[in-house]
Amino acid sequence: MLVTAIAAAGMEQPSLWQAFFMGMVQGLTEFLPISSTAHLRILPALLSWPDFGASFSAVIQLGSLIAVLIYFAGDLRRVLTGTVAAVRARQFDSEEFRTFLGVAIGTLPIVMLGLAVKLTYGAPPRQLTVIGLALIGVGMLMAWGDRKGKQLRSLHEIRVADGIGVGIAQAMALIPGVSRSGSTITAGLFLGMRREMAARYAFLLGIPALALAGMVEFVSDYSPQGLPAQAVGTLSALLFSYLSIDWLLKYLQKKNTDVFVAYRIAMGTFLLLGAFAGLFE
Repeated sequence: MLVTAIAAAGMEQPSLWQAFFMGMVQGLTEFLPISSTAHLRILPALLSWPDFGASFSAVIQLGSLIAVLIYFAGDLRRVLTGTVAAVRARQFDSEEFRTFLGVAIGTLPIVMLGLAVKLTYGAPPRQLTVIGLALIGVGMLMAWGDRKGKQLRSLHEIRVADGIGVGIAQAMALIPGVSRSGSTITAGLFLGMRREMAARYAFLLGIPALALAGMVEFVSDYSPQGLPAQAVGTLSALLFSYLSIDWLLKYLQKKNTDVFVAYRIAMGTFLLLGAFAGLFE
């Protein structure tokens, strides 16, 4: 067979250079709307590596979390201090308070659904056919949203309903291949946000989700033997996540999402054809 998708004896720990490579993939794809989880599953399969599991992927996402905290430190400071001031003054219509409320409400769906999946199934499905279908489906929705959306609104106009809508979309990213960034940017486009503002909101909304997922998996699957690989993967993810955030925000200020749509559909089609042809185990 061309690809060995899953190791025969459970989830293995990556070597340090494998962990660096996986961190690089995580960092480059976490904030691009092409699904980091999918690529962390696909690329090891193509390289005949074992599937290192959802837990390793979730832990190295902490590097992406640190990157987004550093990149948006000024915005986060402004939102938090503005929210405290708004609560004290009872000015609940302030931009900072509405942004904070939008992120808080938008986090609830993925927390509730994530806990339900974790307690019921342990982890979402990671079959390559599921990933392929999700890549194509969300890619088509993204193309539709990019053309249908008015792209007039910014974060200054965020509403509670936006947090609910984008939050539900983010929860769908528990399915590998959907992409948390892809689903939330797409939802933002349908809600009339400008492309770069939809991406900015998606990044802010991802902070609690990344933190919760990473910490839960780190605590539940803690192993001293796995710490070196997790540390290398996390540092690599931090570096490449920061570069990815900066590039995407600048890119979406001038261009549409067509390149990501084309990539998703091409990758999804390749996975489905490979699965049906028996190239993947």
